Amino acid sequence: MRSVLFQDLGLIDYAKAWELQTRLFQTTIDRKIANRNLLEEQHAPTEDHLLFCEHPHVYTLGKSGKQSHLLLNEEGLREKAVPFFPIDRGGDITYHGPGQIVGYPIFDLDHHFTDIHRFLRTLEEAVIGTLEVYGIKGGRIEGLTGVWIDFNEPHKARKICAFGIRASRWVTMHGFAFNVNTDLSFFENIIPCGIADKGVTSLAKELGREADIAEVKERLKLELADLFDVEMVG
Repeated sequence: MRSVLFQDLGLIDYAKAWELQTRLFQTTIDRKIANRNLLEEQHAPTEDHLLFCEHPHVYTLGKSGKQSHLLLNEEGLREKAVPFFPIDRGGDITYHGPGQIVGYPIFDLDHHFTDIHRFLRTLEEAVIGTLEVYGIKGGRIEGLTGVWIDFNEPHKARKICAFGIRASRWVTMHGFAFNVNTDLSFFENIIPCGIADKGVTSLAKELGREADIAEVKERLKLELADLFDVEMVG
């Protein structure tokens, strides 16, 4: 069974977490490139990493997104003291903040399956499985990445977990943002994921009470370990 090195970074500035995952991502790619020039018995195996964290309030825009989906100008961002980062993941604009589980899997998919679509669906499935433990039915909407509540009712559907990744040489970075006890008012300043006709929600809102975020993290970690058939270490 392959091991995944797990770290819970707690509350960490977005830029610091981005720097860490970029370093792990590049180290993995560099090791894969170096292995090409070595005999198989000389290969240095790559490592998989999973980072959990929460971020102070921040908006991030993926490379395929539109800045017009940020509904604040520079002055508005300053007034609310919320930084904004255009970044190198897929997807559009989203919000990160306290009470949200942000997950960054830095996986070498050569050791799992070389299929980005399947990778995203597997991440989604882990969140769906976690929601089931709390008696909440999560699911997918065709053509839209993410996990949704009331996914079969277009006018009621609301997103509880957003996804956006980057991959190179079958190594992944970035990941998902799962709203647990998130202050949803910050989503009012953006068009989340560029989807104007659907809302967002959180586990706390669906339960009608605050959730134990440490408990949710443990459940989510178990779901990911099971679906990827790995052992979480750390």
